[in-house]
Amino acid sequence: MLIKTIFSGFGGQGVLSTGQTLAKAALQEGKFVTFLPSYGAEVRGGTANCTVTISDEEIASPIASEPEFVVALNQPSFFRFQNLLQSGGFLLYNSSLVEASNIRGDIETLGVPITELAANIGNVKVANMVMLGSFIRISNLISFDRLIKNLPEILGAEKARLLNINKQAFQLGFDYVKEHLKCL
Repeated sequence: MLIKTIFSGFGGQGVLSTGQTLAKAALQEGKFVTFLPSYGAEVRGGTANCTVTISDEEIASPIASEPEFVVALNQPSFFRFQNLLQSGGFLLYNSSLVEASNIRGDIETLGVPITELAANIGNVKVANMVMLGSFIRISNLISFDRLIKNLPEILGAEKARLLNINKQAFQLGFDYVKEHLKCL
């Protein structure tokens, strides 16, 4: 197994922390991982993306020219990165901010209203973690239960106060996909 994923959006949406969280969780499961961040000079409000590659074997390159998954948190990322996605790949997008149009016919897609879902639990800043919960459900790359169990270690002591809201956000995203994609 060698799975490449691009997480993309505006700086400040938690794109890089989403990728880091996934990478750390995969490492804890004994998988090989690369994490390659990229962001504009202006950071907050600029473009940001990262590539996370997860494998059962050593990884030769962190570059994802044809990823299996793309997660787009904003409209520019939706248009830009769907063109990199391999045929048969999966595009997961933030339907709160993305108007899904001109979608390639050879990929699967799902929009998740992560901003509204995060607002429903009282903190829009965890919208990226709602999306990560959705991604874990779709990709099945890591164990959701193990992620929740290891979340205190993944987040670290400085973010311990955010543990419960992040757990809620992961669960919300995971459950959203479970309800909206019956085939999973």
